[in-house]
Parts: sequence; structure tokens; C-alpha cells
Amino acid sequence: MGIVRRQGLRNTFISYVGLGIGFVNTTLVLPRLLVPAQLGLISVLVSLATMGALVSALGFTNTTLRYFPYFRNREAGHSGYLPLLLGLPLALFGVVAGVLWLGRPLALRWYAHDAALLGPHYGAMLGLALCILLYNLLEAYTKSLFHTSFSSFLTDILQRLLIVGSALLYGTGYLSFDGFVLAYLGSYAAIAALLLGYLASIGELHLRPTRAVLRVRPMGELVRFGGFALLGNISGTLLVTIDSLMLGSHSFADAGIYGIALNISTALAVPFRALYKTAHPLIAEYWKEGATDKMLDFYRRTTRLNTALGSYLALGIGLNLPFIYALIHRPAYAAGTVAVLLLLAGRLTDGISGVNGLIVVTSPRYRYDLLFNAGLASLIIGLNYLLIPRLGLTGAALSNALALASINLARTWFVWHSYGWQPFDRRIAYILLLAGGAAAVAWALPPFASIWLTLLLRGGVLTLLYGVGLLATGLVPEVSQLARKLGVGKP
Repeated sequence: MGIVRRQGLRNTFISYVGLGIGFVNTTLVLPRLLVPAQLGLISVLVSLATMGALVSALGFTNTTLRYFPYFRNREAGHSGYLPLLLGLPLALFGVVAGVLWLGRPLALRWYAHDAALLGPHYGAMLGLALCILLYNLLEAYTKSLFHTSFSSFLTDILQRLLIVGSALLYGTGYLSFDGFVLAYLGSYAAIAALLLGYLASIGELHLRPTRAVLRVRPMGELVRFGGFALLGNISGTLLVTIDSLMLGSHSFADAGIYGIALNISTALAVPFRALYKTAHPLIAEYWKEGATDKMLDFYRRTTRLNTALGSYLALGIGLNLPFIYALIHRPAYAAGTVAVLLLLAGRLTDGISGVNGLIVVTSPRYRYDLLFNAGLASLIIGLNYLLIPRLGLTGAALSNALALASINLARTWFVWHSYGWQPFDRRIAYILLLAGGAAAVAWALPPFASIWLTLLLRGGVLTLLYGVGLLATGLVPEVSQLARKLGVGKP
């Protein structure tokens, strides 16, 4: 747990600084300066670009996390792995970009209600896809080198600052909306270029191809794993993109409101993502070493920690949604309140289930993850097809929550059935009950005329009751240990 704790804490700190910037961006800048339809356009462009980058990557981000331990040898330039990692996906991107461009008339027909807004910016989507592809490949490489903090800084802090700056330039009239879209694209290009420069600065930019890369592991094995990972990743990407894509076909405005709701709920996923950045390559190492005892212990610890922190964050956000939407000063966005609550429920389920997905996808039985992901993709599309026409953006959020709960239940069962590992004990239930009780007391408090006082009262009561409860019961040993280091609680 040592390297995970150090990297995880560092990533969590960076992520929460970025979360503060993102909160300002989401609630105080973009919704005030852009109408819902404009935000919906950005959401659709990013979703289309993300899907294009995903297909082009050919699953090599996962392949890197799974197989890089076999190539790791700094003196030998890691056997020329980086040129392989970049070469095949970038070559495939040329084909994908051509298909996307030829499909432009179909895309404009699908988004007929807002085609006049999408059409002029369709080309920017292709540039966005290229930048996302390059960054994702380089990030997978840096993760495998256990250098995760700088990439966290780039995405969680720097990119958000660049977007905030671009939005302010648009709001003050220095940029047109077309210029803002190009600046938004530029933020993705900037972090990709900086990550490339970072690898050069630490001496890990090994770009010379070598034949040795073909001898470490059979190329067919890498491509087959990448193919399975690609099919699996599609469902995960659909989970965060299909809602915007399908909502956008009805209205870019709904997609924009839903995008804000999704961003608000993202705060809950920050600690999970910070942990998983380091957990993925570490679990791959555990499989390589056959360290099943360490893996089971890690599985249980992360589940317990995610439950404790995730419950607190989900309830804290839910209790203070009126405050968050009041800061936006555009009543139209408050239509996403129910969507936020549903999205929080889905993300909390995902966090509580621990690292089951990482265990499956890095295990010898990784092929089975394809079945779960194929079912997830079908479920997402099917539920959206049924619920969006009836419930609009609330239907999209409900589909998202149900899909997350379903896939995590299936994966948890699979890990238990295959390896006899399951991360739950009665402490998980006690943590949830404690969090729910603290939130019920906070919610029962009468609101003040000032939204700031209401925020402080409810947030303070939730924090006090929940924190004291965790320390008094010792349900989460890691929390108690941290408290003792800070001079709080029993020695």
C-alpha cells in the first residue's frame, strides 16, 4: 500500500485543487457565459471526439497497463515499447478521421434541431479526437512508469484553468464563440504536448523503434488483448458519452443542462480516480508476482475507504444542491437537480464496489470482462432509448445509475465466484448507516435565508457527526490512523 498511498494522496490533493477550479468553471463561469445549447454543443463535440479516440487507440491504453511490466527496462528503452504504443493507434486514427468526416452529413441529420450550431465546428471535433488519443496513450505510459501526479496536474488543474481563461476571454468579448471552441481544443493540445515534454524531461521519451519489442511478448497476444480491451472500453466510454449524444439529438439545451449535472456529480469520483491511476499498474504487478494475498487485502481496503469517503461526498453534495444551483444564476440549469442525485447514486455504487473492474481486466480471465461490458453497452443504449423520450435528462441519469449498479454487481459476483474474493463485511453496512443518519440530521435542520449559512450549518453538522462517528467506532482503521497523526482521537 506504500506507493499507492503516496501517489494516491498526492493525486487526491491535486484532484481536489482541480475540483475547486472545476467547480468555479462549472458553476460560476461557463453556465453564466454560455447558454445551455452552447454547452450542449461542447458536450456533443467532446463525446464524439472521445469515441473516435477510443476506437483509434485499439485498446492499447489497457494493453500498456497490463503488459508494460514485461517490457520495463529503462536502460534498454523499455525495448522500444513507446514507438509501438504510439505508432499503431496514430496510423489507425487516419482511417477513423476519414470515416468521421465522411459521416458528417449523417451527424448533421441526427442533430437536425441544432445542425446550424454543430456544422461549423465539426472539423474541430476531429482535432479534439487526435489530441485526446495522444494524451490517453501517453498517460497510460506514464501510469505504467508510476509517474501519475504530473498527468493529474495537467488534466485536473492546468486544463481547467485554460478553459476558464478561454471562457472569460469569450465573456469579455475578446473571443467569439468560434474562437472559444478553438481555444477549448487548444487546451487538449496543450496538455498532450506538455505530457510529451515531461516524458522527455525524466528521460523516458524513448522514440527509437527496435525489433526487441517483438520478442518480449507475441504481437498477436498484445493485439488480441487490445481488441478485447477496446470492446470493453466502449461500454465504459458509452457510460459517459452516450447520454450527451442521445440527449443532443433531442436538444442541445438538454445536453448542456445534463452536462452541468454530470460535472457536479464528478466531485464524487475524484478520490476513486486518483486511487485507480496507481492501482491499475499495481494490480497488474500483483498478478505477475502471484501475490493474491496482497491483492485481496488491497481489494478490501480500497472498498472500505471508498465507501467511507464516497458516502460523505455524495451526501454532502446532495444536501447542498440548492446552494450549488443558486450560484449559477440561470434557473434553467436547476432542471438537472434530480439528475445529479441519480448520478451520485450510480457513482457511489461504482466506488463502493472497489477495484473489481481492474482485477478482472488485468486477470488471466480478462476476456470475461468483455461479456460484462457488452451487456453494459446494450443496457445503456436500451435504457436511454426507452427513458430519454419519456423523462428527458432525468431518464438519461436514471439509465446511467442503473447501468453502473448492474455492471458492478456482475463484476463483484464474478471476482467472488472465480477467485473467492469479495471485499464486503458488516463494517460497510455500518459505515452506510452512520453516513445516512448524519445526513438525515443535517437535512432536518431548517434552512436560513442565506444560502451560505445553510451550507455551513448542514455541511458542518454532517462533517461533525460523521467524523466523530467514524473515529469513535473505528470502522475505518485508515481514518483513525490519519487522525492520530494529526493529533486527533485516541493515541
